[in-house]
Amino acid sequence: MSAQVSALDAAAKASVLIESLPWLKRFAGKTIVVKFGGNAMVDDELKRAFAEDMVYLRHAGIRPVVVHGGGPQISAELHKRGIASEFRGGYRVTTAEVLTVVREVLGTQVNGELVDLINDHGSYGVGISGESQDLFGGRRRSAIVDGAAVDLGLVGDVVEVDPAVVIELLDDGFIPVISSIAPDLDTPGQSLNVNADSAASSLAVALGAAKLVILTDVAGLYSDWPDRESLVSHLSSQQLAELLPTLESGMIPKMTACLEAVDGGVDKAAIIDGRIPHSILLEIFTQQGIGTEVVK
Repeated sequence: MSAQVSALDAAAKASVLIESLPWLKRFAGKTIVVKFGGNAMVDDELKRAFAEDMVYLRHAGIRPVVVHGGGPQISAELHKRGIASEFRGGYRVTTAEVLTVVREVLGTQVNGELVDLINDHGSYGVGISGESQDLFGGRRRSAIVDGAAVDLGLVGDVVEVDPAVVIELLDDGFIPVISSIAPDLDTPGQSLNVNADSAASSLAVALGAAKLVILTDVAGLYSDWPDRESLVSHLSSQQLAELLPTLESGMIPKMTACLEAVDGGVDKAAIIDGRIPHSILLEIFTQQGIGTEVVK
């Protein structure tokens, strides 16, 4: 019986490997931009699994690029320092004091730890900032709350991307890990806290990426949240544009990033449940994928 069970297990494993073959062929040599966030950023096992996924992609001949924010860590550090956190329209209101904490947390805590986890498997990860070699250029933005624009402080969108430093790292076989800070194009010497979903989308467009993947803490996009039966697995950019104004505020930046990526020429964009170990591999290398995928 044990030999029969062993043979069945081996056959199941072989089936999984064969299922990945079309996707290995499709994405070989292509760039995939992954926005690292949500629960995967604070759970040690999920962080290790994510790092393994990035190294796996690299060894499979794919060129992964990681863009990260650091919401939970930033909130924890602000609380530790007695600085209030405020969110409006899904964005963190960022004063000069808050921005100092954002830069410290993203640059030293989140970026450094993720690079170290990747480099447990070899010298692959290289951490950089959106400020590095003019990678990102940003402009301040507001948010719409109850139909009115509200000031978010030092919060911006990435409006310019010079991907030269990222392409150089990819060509040299590295995995770039990028924190979501951008210089303010309108105020020299000032930096902006840019939404990591938006930054990942802009970078994916600039790189001509084959896919943008955004990790989140839900199974995907729900057309009628919190109705669990309303999960949408696949939709066009036009359908998403029509649905966007009705979405829960925290989901709007993520789905806007997917929409902008696809409209900008990225073949596919997806939000997936980062609470599932190795969710990246499931999304990229299986027929059904997971989460919600947006196409043109």
